[in-house]
Amino acid sequence: MDVILDTSIFLGKFLYYFLESLVYKIIPKRKKDVAGEIVLITGAGSGLGRLMAIKFARLGAVLVLWDINEESNMETCRLAKEKGGVKVFAYKCDCSNRQEVYRVADQVKKEVGDVTLLINNAGIVTGKLFLNTPDDMVERSFLINALSHFWTCKAFLPAMMKANHGHLVCISSVAGQIGINGLTDYCSSKFAAFGFAESLFLELKLVQKSKIKTTIVCPYFIKTGMFDGATTKYPFLLPILEQEYVAQKILNAILEEQLYLVMPKFMYFALLLKQMLSPNMIIALAEYLGVDTCMASFRGRQKANEIETETKEEYKS
Repeated sequence: MDVILDTSIFLGKFLYYFLESLVYKIIPKRKKDVAGEIVLITGAGSGLGRLMAIKFARLGAVLVLWDINEESNMETCRLAKEKGGVKVFAYKCDCSNRQEVYRVADQVKKEVGDVTLLINNAGIVTGKLFLNTPDDMVERSFLINALSHFWTCKAFLPAMMKANHGHLVCISSVAGQIGINGLTDYCSSKFAAFGFAESLFLELKLVQKSKIKTTIVCPYFIKTGMFDGATTKYPFLLPILEQEYVAQKILNAILEEQLYLVMPKFMYFALLLKQMLSPNMIIALAEYLGVDTCMASFRGRQKANEIETETKEEYKS
């Protein structure tokens, strides 16, 4: 009898939520108000981080900007204030350093307050073939792209749980769901970030019964400088995305409390195919889409022959 009852309850809920999702496809969810919310963005010194900071400033959020590059971060701070940000706080923080994350987080709590919207955006890419990737860059990719999410969430999630209010945002990647040649360290670290965010979402909902929201973002290559030189064979299927477009889509997904955001939409179909096709069929599809050559001319963002983080991009608004 328990099986019949459980199955009936499940089918009822499933049908209800299915119909609810259909309604929201026709009538979009009302966007939440983030005025006064304390929004922390890692990697805020450039690219997506800077654009999101400006967009949240326009909405009246209290901004906390983290970046390893103090000069770039202060420029983002200036631009955010210019665009209407009343309260904007900039902190230098190396997200690859656990102790520094905890130290700066304590400073934020004392000087600004409890963060209610955390956007883990900082990231790096090496862009080398596996055997050519230095060990220290493999470790750094995981420290920044994945492990930093653990430290920031550990720092700010307790206050969110106490208030039963908050929002966690993980900027992962399409490369966090589909492996891409020449990006072994990047893909695996983004897979880790995606898995962390998704499992934490389920823990908060199923175990903690929390109202804390989660948004997991998986874009294809973006024109931020990180993937400078990367190519796409068929832009109408897999375009290299404009950062303004991506930033706006992320903002909308957060305001509508959307769990998953994958860009471009073709990737939803590609992710489905991945589970259905044989290995040889997957290889044939990858060759057709130009995945085998997409990283052949990759340059990335370099200075003195060293890979730089996204936080060191010179961005002109």
